[in-house]
Amino acid sequence: MSMLKAAILMDPIVGIKPAKDTTFAMLLAAQARGHQCWVFTLPDLFLRDGGAWGRLSAVVARDGVEGYCTLGEPEERPLSDMDVVLMRKDPPVDLEYLTACYLLEHAGTWVVNDPISLRNANEKLYALHFPDFLPPLLVSRDLGDLRAFLAEHGEIVVKPLSARGGEGVFYLHLQDRNVGSILETVTGWGRHYVMAQRYLPAIRAGDKRILLVDGVPVLGAMLRVPSASDFRGNLVAGALAVAAELTDRDQEICAAIGPALRAAGLLFVGLDVIGGYVTEINVTSPTGAREIKRFCGVDAADLLWQRLEQGR
Repeated sequence: MSMLKAAILMDPIVGIKPAKDTTFAMLLAAQARGHQCWVFTLPDLFLRDGGAWGRLSAVVARDGVEGYCTLGEPEERPLSDMDVVLMRKDPPVDLEYLTACYLLEHAGTWVVNDPISLRNANEKLYALHFPDFLPPLLVSRDLGDLRAFLAEHGEIVVKPLSARGGEGVFYLHLQDRNVGSILETVTGWGRHYVMAQRYLPAIRAGDKRILLVDGVPVLGAMLRVPSASDFRGNLVAGALAVAAELTDRDQEICAAIGPALRAAGLLFVGLDVIGGYVTEINVTSPTGAREIKRFCGVDAADLLWQRLEQGR
């Protein structure tokens, strides 16, 4: 196994929660396998003379201690110096995120996940390619359409298309007197598309996060159980993480979706599954590796590096 040089584009490493952070897990796994890593942020990415560059800081990560990382002085380098660039910037997928993906097309090296596919695979909409595994849903900006969908199903969840961590997600039911105000807010009075999904009561048991590496599911999963005061299965919204196993239905879902992910260069992906239905396909910076390793003993971050060592 030869040493890889890897640059990781992420949010500022100072201020993360290393015990929960999957990108930090990737750094630890890389070091354990003898690879050398640099980190940089969105403002550090630029294009010069047709090639993408970064102001890269060498990083040493340490697990379970207060001073969890040491950063070297930033150095401007072409990304083509690297064997691989990991795109791990958190959403929202806004114009700056999309622009970064355009620049990363000119990295001159392997970028994971593939920047073209990151632009194409909206985390709410990409699942539409696999309709057999979806709950009833509607994508619209029309308030009348959304009200009709609510009337049809009685209980729905409405979510923006480019947010994360449960931000801007609402549960609506027919007796809710705030329906009009909520729909006006999430659509910006009909200016923005949103996704409405039939509410799935199985969310009370948890929102399952399944990680796939190169299209293959990691053998273990995490359930995010909503708190008593919230309906959202997001850890940042107060959900509790518990261990879970892959069911036959989960395996069926992964067998159908995995090959498409692999073909698109989406090597590290998180599926959200509620009651046997896929609700999102997370491709930007999927989380859950730390929890799944703690619960199941399987290190998804290490599996990613094993795949990266094989080359494109």
